[in-house]
Amino acid sequence: METSHKPIWLVVMGVAGCGKSSLGHAVATELGLPLIEGDDFHPESNIRKMKSGTPLTDADRAGWLKRLGEEMAAHQSGAVLTCSALKRAYRDRLRAAVPGLCFIFMQIDRNEAAARVQAREAAHIFPASLVDSQFQTLESPVGEPGVLAVQATAPLAQSVARVRAWLQQEPPAAS
Repeated sequence: METSHKPIWLVVMGVAGCGKSSLGHAVATELGLPLIEGDDFHPESNIRKMKSGTPLTDADRAGWLKRLGEEMAAHQSGAVLTCSALKRAYRDRLRAAVPGLCFIFMQIDRNEAAARVQAREAAHIFPASLVDSQFQTLESPVGEPGVLAVQATAPLAQSVARVRAWLQQEPPAAS
């Protein structure tokens, strides 16, 4: 899909274990855009908290979200970001940094997310014990403008095709 006409900025979002990185990589490749892995920008203090099984607070996420908004805005031709973006306030913060930002919400049930996180290698920064806190924090973006919901358990190629079709039929909001 050609992206040269208008920049496209997308956030692949959802709870831990939904497959943000996999879909983000596949969509970025499909669109010819850079991928920004949100987890790579957590400060060490956030990583320590998560590894210890302590959920992040709004205050913990504030600087991280600011940095992610800056990273997205720096890519003037567009980019794909993987970020949980669990609350409307977090999404609005990213939208303020990048007008026209769209979100791909990966829907998954609690049991599937927990099983996926449990199956990750032990070195991952996010333990399965935090999955419940993710669902408690999640404010569904369904119904917000510029949001496409996809099933996290759908085949990857099918989700990429849905994103591509959505972008062609519903172009991202004007900046």
